[in-house]
Amino acid sequence: MEKNNLCSFKKVSLKEANEYLTLWNHKMGLLRRGNQNAICHMLFHKSEPIAVTTASHLIRENVGGGLKKLTRKNTIELSRLCACKPGICRVALRLWREFVFTELPYKFAVSYQDAKLHTGNTYRFDGWRKLAFSHSGTDKRSGRKGRDKWIWVWCEDIDNIYSLLHIEKTE
Repeated sequence: MEKNNLCSFKKVSLKEANEYLTLWNHKMGLLRRGNQNAICHMLFHKSEPIAVTTASHLIRENVGGGLKKLTRKNTIELSRLCACKPGICRVALRLWREFVFTELPYKFAVSYQDAKLHTGNTYRFDGWRKLAFSHSGTDKRSGRKGRDKWIWVWCEDIDNIYSLLHIEKTE
């Protein structure tokens, strides 16, 4: 029956997710956050991997950029989104948001968009809100320089996100 599936979205190991992040040249590279139990999923077309998502616990106690109400207790980070070709990330993001995020015990999801590398359209077209801007410091483990990034947020009550987080609408 597996061969008859046109598409499927399945949980995979971090090792397998990292294999495809490398194969598809993800700009941030492998997900290396220690033993943080990443939640990884793969989108398959006719049993061939075509996209990967990874979700991670927040590194800091709360999200930066003035979004202090987004904490480790209520927020998960979509830490990697990658596909074998353009356009497929949008499909994987929607599947992750509709079928994975809704099963997780978090009210909010965040993802960081590199301000210099990406437009943010993948998140915008999926209904996420661009709520803040931040700059990360130099990574102490890898020595990689910090980057400018937009912070995108999703929740089930996205139309009321500003009042939920008690922030002013900036867009």
